[in-house]
Amino acid sequence: MGKKILVTGAGGYIGAHICKALANSGFEPLGFDDFSMGHKSATLFGPFVQGSLLDKETLKKICLEHKPIAAIHLAGKTLVGESMQKPALYIEHNCTGTANLAEALLESGCNKIIFSSSCAIYGNPEKLPLDETHPKKPINPYGASKLLAERTLEHFSDLFDLSYVALRYFNAAGADPEGEIGEKHSPETHLIPLAIEAALGLRGPLSIFGSDFPTPDGTAIRDYIHVCDIASAHMKALAKLLEAPLRVGLNIGTGIGYSVKEVIEAVSSLKKVPFAYAPRRAGDPPELVANPTKAQKLLDWSPKYSSLQHIIETAYNWHKGQLEQGTPDCLKS
Repeated sequence: MGKKILVTGAGGYIGAHICKALANSGFEPLGFDDFSMGHKSATLFGPFVQGSLLDKETLKKICLEHKPIAAIHLAGKTLVGESMQKPALYIEHNCTGTANLAEALLESGCNKIIFSSSCAIYGNPEKLPLDETHPKKPINPYGASKLLAERTLEHFSDLFDLSYVALRYFNAAGADPEGEIGEKHSPETHLIPLAIEAALGLRGPLSIFGSDFPTPDGTAIRDYIHVCDIASAHMKALAKLLEAPLRVGLNIGTGIGYSVKEVIEAVSSLKKVPFAYAPRRAGDPPELVANPTKAQKLLDWSPKYSSLQHIIETAYNWHKGQLEQGTPDCLKS
């Protein structure tokens, strides 16, 4: 009692790892998820309530009943391709849902929230590495909805003294080193689990979208951040929020980029990845790498688990463990 943290999207990949970090740090994570994208099997670290951020009355009731001291808000729609087909869905869930949560928290007496944002708010990079001063010109409705959600929090901060930290993730990757939880999306769109599933024979050859980017090996470069480092950034942000008011957006990345081919080679060091080249996807920038200096200074945080080798090993061990159990949860919805 008194250290309860509401975690929306608690059944998701990042949410589950954050709930574990909260529980290990003496907090009580109260999970909230509609399981449209998350999994009940991932809610291992505290009580949870099934519900939607679009159900304002239920959300207010939960906040008033449980009186969280802060919220970590990860629930939302995250598929770029889907957002191009259903932009209204992304505005509704990612923007209206965020406003509903802020309103419910404030009504219950809580004014502290950590928001799961994205580097997608920046759009095509005009300079690298990307820092927080970079122009915010999202090129898809997903990125636009995350930016609008950040703007929504700014307005709530101006009007009602809401204190918030928006953490702009780069490429979340890896898995819990203890093997309890890992990455399982349906459909899966992330490179590392797709490469591992291809290596384990759980799907066909991996498609590499583009071999002619202006990069050293012709494939796109991304900044991969271990999910446990993302969780630790949330813990640091929570500690800061509980100390004093904040209103800030921060990049959560490593500052180091790896190409698609380098990722495939790292997975292939454990088990060979079959792959085939495919045309570039529209809107894929050649390179996205964070400048995480601001987060490192403000939060006293730095990545500890994000070497490419550690990311690949933890993810591979989790997927392999699922397969050996006879029920590859990595492919379940």
